[in-house]
Amino acid sequence: MIGLAPRFSVVQEGITLNVFHADKGQGLPRHEHRYSHLTMCHAGSCVVRKEKRELVMTKDTQPVNLVANEWHEIEALEDGTVFVNVFAGG
Repeated sequence: MIGLAPRFSVVQEGITLNVFHADKGQGLPRHEHRYSHLTMCHAGSCVVRKEKRELVMTKDTQPVNLVANEWHEIEALEDGTVFVNVFAGG
């Protein structure tokens, strides 16, 4: 997977919103945080992988909470994918 930096990053009253624009095969390789965060897909599709689980997300998928201290990765499945991570603190 090709690593990706946020296209936009906004901090407002302690909440961080990172917006990623990704093409197929780009994303966030396996990592973990000391904090949880919400992930949602706004365009295209992406797969969120955790140990023994994976979820394909589209704009119609409810945001998912990725809990603290568990590895996860997010990979775009098609060009033009937009996904967002939202977290407090961190």
